[in-house]
Amino acid sequence: MKRIAIQGLVGSFHDIATHQYFENQQVQLICCSTFEQVFENIKRDPTAIGMVAIENTIAGSLLHNYELLRDSGTCIVGEHKLHISHCICCLPDDNWTTVQEVHSHPVALMQCRHFLENHPEMKLVEAEDTAGAAKYISENDCRGWAAICSSDAARMYGMRILEDHIEDNKHNFTRFLVVCDPMKADFLRPLEKADKASLVFSLPHEEGSLSQVLSILSFYKINLTKIQSLPIIGREWEYMFYVDVAYDSLTRYRQSIDAIAPLTRELKVLGEYIGA
Repeated sequence: MKRIAIQGLVGSFHDIATHQYFENQQVQLICCSTFEQVFENIKRDPTAIGMVAIENTIAGSLLHNYELLRDSGTCIVGEHKLHISHCICCLPDDNWTTVQEVHSHPVALMQCRHFLENHPEMKLVEAEDTAGAAKYISENDCRGWAAICSSDAARMYGMRILEDHIEDNKHNFTRFLVVCDPMKADFLRPLEKADKASLVFSLPHEEGSLSQVLSILSFYKINLTKIQSLPIIGREWEYMFYVDVAYDSLTRYRQSIDAIAPLTRELKVLGEYIGA
């Protein structure tokens, strides 16, 4: 039995991603209201695993989660990409003419912006979680309220689906990271099969410092799949660089890390894993 900490409730997209990634395995969910609580659960119980959203093809990167990941000391051992599809749902006795408010996570509301613009009569209300909004409406008999969530969550909480697939972009995917205590990492992924890694580092405030690092990665035929910069608080115009790389040779990848290390500051490998 694997204990998985997620942000959100049963029926949330984190729940769906967890059961897809750990398909045919027994999992026990630790439902958290915030991402901070996800990492706190792993710190309290080193056997717990976290499933954490890190970026969305429409909303972009979840910047705060990069900082939580770095500060937590956890290790990335996997990733999962989930197609995100939203529905709007309400109590069984409600309909389009009675719905006055729509509740959901702010990212979900943003992903359905065009749909919601066509329904200006509905007040938008932010919630902590998509599935949580549906659960609250169902359990508290909130007449005139609707939720935006997955169709699975709507059915789970006995809600009436008014319309499905209301997201603006049908190519809407969220990338999740599977994280754990570093001591548990080798039990969750075979390192010899890893073909992707996530790094974080800062650089001297010198001309060409980033291009030197990228040139070395290119020399070793390491494919840069993502780069995200975040300002370092208290150090003006200095940044932490979060980099995802893909490789087909563990030896060559390790050589590239050794080669860029002298050019960087605070270089840390956040995890090596099998790419989705």
